[in-house]
Amino acid sequence: MFGDHAIPAEVQAFNAAQAERFGHLPSLWEMGIEQARSGGVMPSPPSAHNAYDLSAGDVALHVVPHASPRAVVLHIHGGGFILGGAAKQDPMLEAIAIGLGVTCASIEYRLAPENPYPAAWDDCEAAASWLVENAAEHFGASRLLIMGESAGALLAVSTLVRLRARGLADRFAGAALSFGVYDSGMTPSQRLAETGVLKGRDITRIADSYAPGIDRRDPDVSPLYADLLGLPPALFTVGTLDAMLDDSMFMYGRWLAAGNRAELALYPGADHAFIETPHPSAKSANARIQSFLSECLEQA
Repeated sequence: MFGDHAIPAEVQAFNAAQAERFGHLPSLWEMGIEQARSGGVMPSPPSAHNAYDLSAGDVALHVVPHASPRAVVLHIHGGGFILGGAAKQDPMLEAIAIGLGVTCASIEYRLAPENPYPAAWDDCEAAASWLVENAAEHFGASRLLIMGESAGALLAVSTLVRLRARGLADRFAGAALSFGVYDSGMTPSQRLAETGVLKGRDITRIADSYAPGIDRRDPDVSPLYADLLGLPPALFTVGTLDAMLDDSMFMYGRWLAAGNRAELALYPGADHAFIETPHPSAKSANARIQSFLSECLEQA
C-alpha cells in the first residue's frame, strides 16, 4: 500500500505530468496571498447552474440545491485557512447533490491571516447550529451530514466536538473527512514532507497564520487531541503521498478508540487534494465518499 510498487502505472504517469506542469510554480509565500486568492493557486471552477447564496444568521452559505433532498450536507472547504471559498467547489458539490440526492451548503468562513483562530471555528459552528434549527424549513430536509477537505476536515471535526458539548452532534448522521490536518503542531508526515503539494516548511507558516500564539495542541485547534466520544460515523480519505497521511491514519484510530464507527480509504500515489483533480483515483474516491454518506443516511 505504501511502497512505490503499489502505485498504479497510470497514477505514476499522472504524478509525473503534474510535477512537470506545476513543479516550477512559486510557493504561496513567494506569490503572495492576494495573488494566490485571485486564482494563482486555486483557480475557480465553473459555478453550478442552480447555485445561490444564503444568509444563515451571521454567516453565509453557498447552496447547491437538490429539488427533493433527503438530507443537507454542510460542506467546509479547504485552503489552509488562507485560501479558497464556499463557491469554489461547485462541480464536486453538484456531483454530490445529484448522486446522493442532497442539498449541499458550503460555509463562507472567515480566512486567516486577517481572521485567525477562532474566527473560522466560530463561523462553522454557527453554520452547523443554523442548519440544525432551520434545514427542514429552508431546504425540506432535516437530516444532516458534514464533509470537509484539508483545513475543512479539521473544522468539521472541531465543529462536531463543539456541537456534542451542546447535545447536537447526533443530528449529523455521518462525516466525510478528506486529507484533513488534525494536528496543528504537525504530525511526522507533515514535518518530513519535502515533495508534493504541501511541504513541511510551508505547513509551518500556514499554522503560524491561522493559529498565532496559540497552543498548537489545544483540542479545538488540533482535534486529534480532543475527546471524540459520541461522534457520528466518519470516512477518512487520504493518499499515501499526502503530507497529511499521518493525520488521517491517527485520527481514524482515535475515532475507533472512542467507540465511533470509522473507515479509512487509502489511495496509493495520491497527493493532497487529489479528489478535486483529474487524478486517476479521484473517481473511485469520490464514489466511495458518496456511498459511505448514503449508507450513513440509510442507517440513521
